Amino acid sequence: MDQFFEQIITGLSIGSILLLVALGLSIIYGSMGIINLAHGEFVMLGAYTAWLLQSHFGLGLLASLIPIFVAVALIGWVIERFVLSLLNNRPLDTILATWGVGIVLQQGVRLTVGSELRYVQLPPSLSDSMVIVGLSVSSYRVFLFLVTIVLFAVTWLLMNRTTIGMKLRAIMQDRSVAASFGINAKRVYGLTFAYGAGLAGLAGALVSPLKSVSPDMGTGYVVDAFMVVVLGGVQSLAGTVASAFILGQLSGAIAFLQNDTVAKALVLLAIVVLIRFRPEGLFTTRVRA
Repeated sequence: MDQFFEQIITGLSIGSILLLVALGLSIIYGSMGIINLAHGEFVMLGAYTAWLLQSHFGLGLLASLIPIFVAVALIGWVIERFVLSLLNNRPLDTILATWGVGIVLQQGVRLTVGSELRYVQLPPSLSDSMVIVGLSVSSYRVFLFLVTIVLFAVTWLLMNRTTIGMKLRAIMQDRSVAASFGINAKRVYGLTFAYGAGLAGLAGALVSPLKSVSPDMGTGYVVDAFMVVVLGGVQSLAGTVASAFILGQLSGAIAFLQNDTVAKALVLLAIVVLIRFRPEGLFTTRVRA
């Protein structure tokens, strides 16, 4: 029974990190239809910003979260405004552009701060452990889980209970009709991409105490994020949550029985097989024609 609960907690921990990284990608991919190959680099920028604020300005991780979100969101807005907005209805060009942006961001970090590994310290208040169902669990991982749930709730409210969310949904259904009602699609897309980039930056900052920070750290995260989004259904935030925790539990169980490498390979194989028979993912958003 202890092993069962331990695997459940491990799966929730993995799932919360997957959801944290995938949430921003879900907004950009699901709402704008942009396959953002630079998403991993936004995660990396968030981690490096956390390291920079901590090592050079003495700002703790928790105090850095809002500045990190704003900084990475601003970078995302600039990229959307001056690169992606010029490539409307050209998906292949958009893919190549985001891939190129990712390379530029990686090399820019290498040239400015170097390629050596960097480390971000855990917040002292979250460096201990707590006991849950008789098991010792890192307080920081519990904090990550709670923050992920809060960010999802904020994102859901933003998409479904605000004016900007209503405008975005209108543009998704019919851009020309939305424009006839005075909705500025370029402005809405810019804000949406900036928000998604900011969420990715927050994800990078929050996972940085658990992983070493390097220029290419985002590569693995973007693969995992795409698996979560595709499995959950491109336009379903709830599906993204469910798929993140499904993959987390599956990865944790296989890693326990075998190892992390086998777990990644089998999870990827399972997703490929599922998409073959259900290309829309596990969860789809029903809309009236």
